[in-house]
Amino acid sequence: MNIKDHIRQIPDFPKPGILFYDISTLLSHAGAWRETVNLLVAAVRPHRPDLLAGIESRGFLVAAPLALELGCGFVMVRKKGKLPGPTIPHTYDLEYGTDTIEIQADAVAPGQRVVILDDLLATGGTMAATVDLFRKVGAEVLAAVCIIELSFLDGRSRLDVPFTSLVAYEAEAVSTGVDERVG
Repeated sequence: MNIKDHIRQIPDFPKPGILFYDISTLLSHAGAWRETVNLLVAAVRPHRPDLLAGIESRGFLVAAPLALELGCGFVMVRKKGKLPGPTIPHTYDLEYGTDTIEIQADAVAPGQRVVILDDLLATGGTMAATVDLFRKVGAEVLAAVCIIELSFLDGRSRLDVPFTSLVAYEAEAVSTGVDERVG
């Protein structure tokens, strides 16, 4: 099964000029979703992680079922102010400004082995910031994995950990620019 056949492309969402790669059609097809999880298991298992970190919000959909399959923990990476209790923030630069992501202060212990997951890698800014955040708290970041990579944006060049994507889009078909959170 080709999971790319189950990823819908929506032009001009969330704004004109953006081509959105929608995984809701992948999630709604049981066979395609099972195949996706199997492929993710094959990509992540060799790293032997203690924890999987999912980036808000579609990364939660990727990391949580995978953690269950692999028998490891799951940690949420969220935008500032979205997690209860004490948090560890990390602020990073965007093209125009900054953003802040957080994890709960007790989410990871120093030395724990972490793989970071999201649905899509675009420019790589949020993924690179997440790697930095986990290193800041003493975790060993083993790899980053996504379902979709927009390879024409070269986001993987911002990562200094092994990176795997299940499908890649080589050229931008419709949009004239890509939002950091395209898919």
